[in-house]
Amino acid sequence: MLELYQSEGCPHCAKVREKLSELGVSYVTHNPRLPGNAGGDVTNERTHEELEAGGADQIPYLVDTAREEAHYGSDDIVEYLDEHYA
Repeated sequence: MLELYQSEGCPHCAKVREKLSELGVSYVTHNPRLPGNAGGDVTNERTHEELEAGGADQIPYLVDTAREEAHYGSDDIVEYLDEHYA
């Protein structure tokens, strides 16, 4: 299962969502906080803790539970998706 930690207003997250849609891959979204340069307000404590457990407080963050991999950054995530799901 793919889990995307993101925010609806974030253009970097939109890039990842577009790639997932283009590839026809199912995924679950989590919205841990609002977008912002230094991190927006936390909107969901549980998912925010999960986001930080990956090592950073940064979105987008993709967790691939099937492959036991996780990636931050839209460019890295898109590259990962192209490599494993295209």
